[in-house]
Amino acid sequence: MTKKFIFTLLLTIAIVTAYFNVNIFAKKVTSKETTYYTITEIFDWGAATTKVIINLDKPADKNSISIDTFKVHVKRTELRPNTKILGESEGDRKITNAYISDKNGSPVLKGKYVTIEMEVGPEVALSSPLNFSADTNLNAWINCDYTITQIKDINTKFGNISGLVANKPIGGAKKIVDNFTIGKETNDNIELTYANYKPHKDKVKNPLIIWLHGMGEGGTDGLLPICGNKACNFASKEIQSYFNGAYILAPQAPTYWMDGFKEFGDGTSKYEKSLIELIKNYVDKNKDIDTDRIYLGGDSNGGYMTMLLARDYPDYFAAAFPTCEALKDTLITDNDIQKLIKIPFWFTAAKTDTVVNPDEYVIPTYNRLIKAGSKNVHFSFFDKVIDMTGLYKKADGTPYEYMGHFSWIYVYNNQCEDLVNSKKVTIMEWLASQNRKKN
Repeated sequence: MTKKFIFTLLLTIAIVTAYFNVNIFAKKVTSKETTYYTITEIFDWGAATTKVIINLDKPADKNSISIDTFKVHVKRTELRPNTKILGESEGDRKITNAYISDKNGSPVLKGKYVTIEMEVGPEVALSSPLNFSADTNLNAWINCDYTITQIKDINTKFGNISGLVANKPIGGAKKIVDNFTIGKETNDNIELTYANYKPHKDKVKNPLIIWLHGMGEGGTDGLLPICGNKACNFASKEIQSYFNGAYILAPQAPTYWMDGFKEFGDGTSKYEKSLIELIKNYVDKNKDIDTDRIYLGGDSNGGYMTMLLARDYPDYFAAAFPTCEALKDTLITDNDIQKLIKIPFWFTAAKTDTVVNPDEYVIPTYNRLIKAGSKNVHFSFFDKVIDMTGLYKKADGTPYEYMGHFSWIYVYNNQCEDLVNSKKVTIMEWLASQNRKKN
């Protein structure tokens, strides 16, 4: 009886011990799923996801995490059929900073959220929520599925936090872009989507800046015209300060502004009539727009449409600022030049542009305007397009160089300068001073 009792007791202890050991081990390896929130910003080269914010569920102190507490993995997936992802489609993002924050990503001494900052750059494909199709020449938003895995324990007064896996997205924010709203309007049997920004109401009328996107930003979602590259920056505090608040209207072509009635880029556009009606209706709906200060600009494909509208409605706009514009000079008649000299122009291009050769487009047009007697025409002609932030460099330490077609970067950052009445002014200073009545 005694031996049997002892054997039973030892067996029971062994079973109980094994049970607890198994459960302790299970606790160590069991992952707890949580949520994440993304922050996206628009840079000179386009959109990039800069931060992910995860929910810890428990408050933690400022010094409880480090740069290697988490690992961030992303998988980029195209939504369009038969469209390849350019660059890496999946991999680990390089973490550059991590800190305890509030739910919006602002650092705090104690909180239950962690903000993880990640590397971005013109060649960091994993950071991009957009993908360019080489078949259609159009950008589009893609799925970016993040998995943020906890690697090291987080010590808190309420116990250790371990095994977190953030893989449940709960939305995201886009800096500056979120200040825009999206609208749609049908004219001439064509529906155009547009993004628009409205300044704070005041007691004075505000100017309107119209920006027409490049070839890659056509479609119907409304945000691409201000996210494919840094067009949203017209709504930044810096640019807005030159105008004391300006409306921004960024219409979107369903395909390309250069879709002509006969062929691509033939000097016409099947969207021109619907676009001018959209612009006029937008002005009519917003009574505090100063109709003597309506400014028209666009890049490449949008520069093409800028030239068409300036040619066909020269008395409507106070100034035009086309960038790497794609209306071939041979399509501009001498009669067109006489119309265009009614409008102040500021052209921008780069010598290294191989997409729209300046020798066939902007240079001869600019020279013809000068010869025809235009008194208010400017031309920023850059040797090449380089990074002006100092953040991105080539292997030899010199500034990173973009393809020459990207001269719009200088416009968005207000880096075009010229002498006006012996005084150096920037393109935004010049634009803000243009007035249709004065002109």
